[in-house]
Amino acid sequence: MKSTMLRAALAALATTTAFAAHAQDAAPFTMGIWGDMPYAKANDAPAIPALIADMNASDIAFSMYDGDIKDGSSECVDATYTDGIAMFDSLAKPVIYVPGDNEWTDCHRLNNGSWDNLERLDHIRKTMFASDETFGMEKMVVEHQGKPAEAYAENTRYSKSGAMFVGLNIPGSNNNKVNGEKDCTKKSARTAEQCAADNAEYEARDAANIEWMKASFAKAKADGDKGIMLVIQADPGFDIPETEDTDESRMEGKEGYVAFLDALIAETEAYDGQVVLVHGDTHYFKMDKPLPNASHMLANFTRVQTFGSPNVHWIKVDVDAASRDVFTFHPMIVAANAKKSLN
Repeated sequence: MKSTMLRAALAALATTTAFAAHAQDAAPFTMGIWGDMPYAKANDAPAIPALIADMNASDIAFSMYDGDIKDGSSECVDATYTDGIAMFDSLAKPVIYVPGDNEWTDCHRLNNGSWDNLERLDHIRKTMFASDETFGMEKMVVEHQGKPAEAYAENTRYSKSGAMFVGLNIPGSNNNKVNGEKDCTKKSARTAEQCAADNAEYEARDAANIEWMKASFAKAKADGDKGIMLVIQADPGFDIPETEDTDESRMEGKEGYVAFLDALIAETEAYDGQVVLVHGDTHYFKMDKPLPNASHMLANFTRVQTFGSPNVHWIKVDVDAASRDVFTFHPMIVAANAKKSLN
C-alpha cells in the first residue's frame, strides 16, 4: 500500500516538475534586431560603442544582424570581415549574423575593388561560419543548413520558448541575379563567364533558401511553435509603390525574390501562427503588412525593416508565444546617436 502511494506521489511530482519545466521553456524573453552599420562614408564608427553599450545594458537573450557590415562604396578587403567579427564579439549576448549584399554580392563593383563576388561569399563562409556557434561574448549553437565553412552554412535556425528564428542569405542587388550584359558590366569589370556563374549561384541558393524555409515551417508546426521570424538582408520590393494594374515587386531588378516570396506566402497561409520577415537594405524603421498586396492582406504576416546607417539604433523584440502577436517591436533610439542622425 505504502509502495503504491509512494509511486503515485513520485508520479505526481514528476508531472508537476515536467509542467514547471515546460512553463519555464515557454517563458517570455526579449531579443534584438539590427544591421546596415557601420558605414565608413557616414562616419558611423564613433557611434557603434554607444549602440553596443545600449544593447549590452538590455535584457536581450540574443540578437540577429540582418547584413551589411560595411557600406557599398568601400573595398571588400579581408579586414572588413575581421572587423565585423570583432563588432559582433563585443556584444555580451549571442549574435546570429545574416550576410548582406555589401559584403559579397556587390564586391565585383569597381569602387569595391573589383573582387570576384563568389570568392568573397566563399570567404564569408570560411571565416564567419566556420563553426556551429554564434558570435558574441556568450555563444550558442544554432542549426545550419550546410556544414561549417561550406555552402549554405550561413542559413541558420534557432528555436526558443515557442518561437523560431531563421536566417537566410537573401541579399540586395536582386539576390545576385544578373539580367543581361548591361547589368553584368554596370560599374563593374565582370566578364560574361563571371555573370553566368553568378546566375548559376543565384538559382542554386534560391532553391536552397526556399528548401530551408519550408523545412523550418514544417519543424515549427511539428514543435508547436506559435511564431516564426525570418531574417534576410534585402528589401525584396516592398517599398516600391504598387499601382492597381502592376505589382512592382516583380519588376526588373526585383525578380530575384519572386520565387522566395511566392513560397513564403504559401507557407504563411498554411501556418496558424504569426510570421515576421525582418530585413534591412533601405535603412528606415518600418513595420507593416505588405503581402500579397493592399487589397488582399495576409493577416498573420508582418514586415519589419530595421534601422541602418546613418541611423545607428536597434529594435528590441518582446517574444511571448502565449500573446496574440507573439512578437512585439520596440525601436530603441540610442540617445548619443540620435544627435548624430540630426547632423
